[in-house]
Amino acid sequence: MDVPDVFIGSTDDGHTFVALNRPMRGANRLLVNAGFAARRVNGRTVYLLPPTTSEEANERAGIAMYGLLAHTHDLIDLSWTTRWSLAAPQPEPDLCFTFTGTALTATATTAEARSLLEQHGFTPSADGTLYRPATPLSEPEQLGTVVRAESHAYAHGIGVRIELGIPTPEAIPALPCRASTAVPRGPAAGPRQHRTH
Repeated sequence: MDVPDVFIGSTDDGHTFVALNRPMRGANRLLVNAGFAARRVNGRTVYLLPPTTSEEANERAGIAMYGLLAHTHDLIDLSWTTRWSLAAPQPEPDLCFTFTGTALTATATTAEARSLLEQHGFTPSADGTLYRPATPLSEPEQLGTVVRAESHAYAHGIGVRIELGIPTPEAIPALPCRASTAVPRGPAAGPRQHRTH
């Protein structure tokens, strides 16, 4: 979550959050106006939207995202709360990605979802219940793999849920110390391929 300039995710208890990994002029006002509350968690400022309907979370996150795109195209949205309604029973997703610390695993409940995982470099465990990347991936590579696989699944009507291993907002990790304290002020080098609403 510390790789892109902007990371949108969900906690297990249904909060939608936005984490900014570099300063952006006007971002605080933009996020607050979109309905997010600024909160200090583990030494970093995160923007939280309490559990609500998926339609409202999607609309508020969309407003925030489009405003932030004026500052950077380095944005990743892996939130499940903007897609699944807390008010209605959630269907079991065909495909689930789980981040646990630095590990990435996936489960699939259909043959189509299992095939999609294999197309994106995942291999099944001996009993076929859990999938892992075939080769070790860095954090940026993990995020890129999940973004591509989720977009692919979405295009084929395969339901996906991404679990970040963050049970509540209090568990959102602190921003790690960077090797360099210099923060780039200019625009991003160029758009990266990340899924957006």
